[in-house]
Amino acid sequence: MKTPVYPKSGQILGASTAAFTVCFAVWTIFSIIGIRIRQELGLSETQFGLLVGTPILTGSLLRVALGIWTDRYGGRMVFTANMLAAAVATFLLSYAHTYPQMLVAALGVGIAGGSFAVGVAYVSRWFPPERQGTALGIFGAGNVGAAVTKFLAPFVLVAFGWQTVAQVWAAALVVMAVIFWLTTQDDPIIVERRRSGIKPKSAWLELEPLKNVQIWRFALYYFFVFGAFVALALWLPQYLINVYGLDIKTAGMIAAFFSVPASLFRAYGGHLSDSFGARRVLYWTFLVSVVATFILAYPPTDYVVHGINGTISFHLEMSLVGFIIAIFVLGFFMALGKAAVYKHIPVYYPDHVGSVGGLVGMIGGLGGFVLPILFGLLLDLTGLWTSCFMALFVLVSGALLWMHMAIRQMERGAVGEALAKLPPFPEMQDMPAPVAKTRTGGALTDWRPEDRTFWVETGRRIAQRNLWLSIPALLLSFAIWQVWSVVVAKLPLVGFTFTTDQLFWLAALPGISGATLRIFYSFMVPIFGGRLWTTLTTWSLLIPAVGIGYAVQNPDTPYVVLLMLALLCGLGGGNFASSMANISFFFPKAEKGNALALNAGLGNLGVSVVQFVVPLAITAGIFGWFGGDPAMVKGPAGEAPLWLQNAGFVFVPFIAVSAFATWFGMNDIASAKASFTEQAVIFQRRHNWIMCWLYTGTFGSFIGYSAGFPLLTKMLFPDVNALQFAFLGPLVGALSRSGSGWLADKYGGARVTFWAFVLMIAGVASVLWFIGIKDQPGAFLGFFAAFLLLFFATGVGNASTFQMIPVIMAKEMGRLMPAADAETRRKQAEKESAAITGFTSAIAAFGAFFIPKSYGTSIALTGGPDAALWGFLIFYVSCLAITWAVYTRKGGLLHDIERAKRGASVHPA
Repeated sequence: MKTPVYPKSGQILGASTAAFTVCFAVWTIFSIIGIRIRQELGLSETQFGLLVGTPILTGSLLRVALGIWTDRYGGRMVFTANMLAAAVATFLLSYAHTYPQMLVAALGVGIAGGSFAVGVAYVSRWFPPERQGTALGIFGAGNVGAAVTKFLAPFVLVAFGWQTVAQVWAAALVVMAVIFWLTTQDDPIIVERRRSGIKPKSAWLELEPLKNVQIWRFALYYFFVFGAFVALALWLPQYLINVYGLDIKTAGMIAAFFSVPASLFRAYGGHLSDSFGARRVLYWTFLVSVVATFILAYPPTDYVVHGINGTISFHLEMSLVGFIIAIFVLGFFMALGKAAVYKHIPVYYPDHVGSVGGLVGMIGGLGGFVLPILFGLLLDLTGLWTSCFMALFVLVSGALLWMHMAIRQMERGAVGEALAKLPPFPEMQDMPAPVAKTRTGGALTDWRPEDRTFWVETGRRIAQRNLWLSIPALLLSFAIWQVWSVVVAKLPLVGFTFTTDQLFWLAALPGISGATLRIFYSFMVPIFGGRLWTTLTTWSLLIPAVGIGYAVQNPDTPYVVLLMLALLCGLGGGNFASSMANISFFFPKAEKGNALALNAGLGNLGVSVVQFVVPLAITAGIFGWFGGDPAMVKGPAGEAPLWLQNAGFVFVPFIAVSAFATWFGMNDIASAKASFTEQAVIFQRRHNWIMCWLYTGTFGSFIGYSAGFPLLTKMLFPDVNALQFAFLGPLVGALSRSGSGWLADKYGGARVTFWAFVLMIAGVASVLWFIGIKDQPGAFLGFFAAFLLLFFATGVGNASTFQMIPVIMAKEMGRLMPAADAETRRKQAEKESAAITGFTSAIAAFGAFFIPKSYGTSIALTGGPDAALWGFLIFYVSCLAITWAVYTRKGGLLHDIERAKRGASVHPA
């Protein structure tokens, strides 16, 4: 049944578009006044990026809630209240004087940005599906408010000051709110609901569609087409001022030249989506954006070519005219893409436009918050103004690939048999089909680890072989992941002149990239198979290992190259998620805890190995002429040779041996195959998120303390040469993890986890105590012992939390799949357990960045690390309380299982 076209739909659309234009003008106000505020307060690029992005954060996060409220209470009331609240915050901005006050005021200004979710849900109810694309495209053209701010705000700012700009824009919001209220009416669904007395659905039911992976794919598209548009709208004025030397008025006018087409042509994008299909419009959007961002990303470069007739020199740099044309093209296609994304929502989710549109809008809006900060960070780190377009090139390329893969998967599902009959190349169509030879490739088609007879006679031997081949591969992965913790300290000795902040980023980036990669790696084993994926990921370690070996030999190596190598070291961190997911498939639940503890614990030894082996390897020319010449560095006994390149090269032969061993010795399990969509069900499991929290408390602490312990010790006890003992902490944590898995198998993972958090609380309390008396004799020994206790407790907790996951999912399958047989539940539990194991490890790995960063922030704000440690203590208390409340207390999920009589089957299939 078609949605009727109501008589006042045009009037409603006009009023809503005008209101959204004013809201968007207020939402991007910092793109102009922020430049003057930065000059007055002397802000860095990163601080400026945070300031202009903060309103975008508020407006984005509010979109889901505002969309739901619009579905429940009507767009007229919510839109009006939204504008009035934003007006109050914008007016109060004019009274802010310090940077913290500016940030607080910016949070309030961001309320204006939430209006988009309100307008989408409100406007879509006045038009039939075949016209919703055009209608929402016209409404979305209110993005032109960014151009309004860039046109008018510079003149008001120069004449009266930035405070007047805030006050005038606040007044405009109030006037618009009154006009909107007087010229609109409640939408037909709200009117009918009130007439019939039907109560609106609960907010939880409104959120039900958000579990669909498709929505998150739409959100990534919108992260680029809208989030990048907002980010560029905020970033372009200062880009033009600094790169092309323009004044603020001219820069604002040119930035508006980008914003106007990126807004007005959104209406045309809606028309194209209605006429030719949103998918086709998105393909063109992403393809053109890939080309445009690549061109814009190219930095000014001088080339010297040595030809047979002499040297040829030339310079490549984009002119201002070329830049304007390229940015105009990018903005035009972004506008088309924004309309195409929102064409999908009322068609696929007509009853949840508010919540779905709010989520997609929220993720897109977060792009407007995250990307300016990222632009500032990249500029600070690389010194390249074009680095912002490099980031956008990577983002849009990823969106294009995901969209194409999803569409191809859909097409293969629809015509799979017909496609399978086609030859690999068109030229082979009339040729006889080749006779295929079946090759198993080490795949196990019959795998029943819970069958006791099968396990004893066949399964254990195969599982143990895969485990002991997985362990060295994982150890090498951890070694490559943490190699920068050693290399960074030696860079100044061999001639690199980086600042302390630059060295910190080199040490921290592997933690960020490794943790991020784990999110994706955790789903790869069921898709590609454990044998193939382990082999590929082990070979991938050669890239950073060899790259570091060559890069550190030349002090003139650009900093950006070292940054890329640091990010590539995250390949080692990502391997943990896939390795644990793979091994979890091989063992029965009664032995999973010990197997995962051995794999992870001995793999974690890579942290200690790199801190122990690399300092020895760089002092000897173990590779001869092949390894390169040493650098001569000054020491207590005079100059001595240092082969810093060996920090990377020393692992190369071991990586090659391990990769060959995994390929020829490991197995795939046929029943463990699953697509990403099948595994994505874990995002609906509340225990997935609970275990993310608990494993962050255990492994996140282990890896974070490993990264921050040497620096913290050196800062607190400068007179003690404790760095030579730094490897002992990670060593204790790794050994306790590998040696305590049997405890969780015997007594229950939740019970062991509970007591591990008790020990961690005691450990942090002891560290705080000894920091308080650090000037007294024996304080260092107490401090060091307290940290060893922390490392020991994290290792025990690492093993026990992972043992909990398969037991939890086995218990939950009875509730989630009551009609399925035992074998079906077992297989589903194993697939979900593997995915949760990998995903929790991904989330927890961010501890490698956040714990050292917390130390730095605490020291910067308070002069010491105490505040950070108190924060860790409070976090561990929350972990302890959650473990008790959800799992170990009487009535908890695992209480009866873990207290079953010894010898009974404590892990029912």
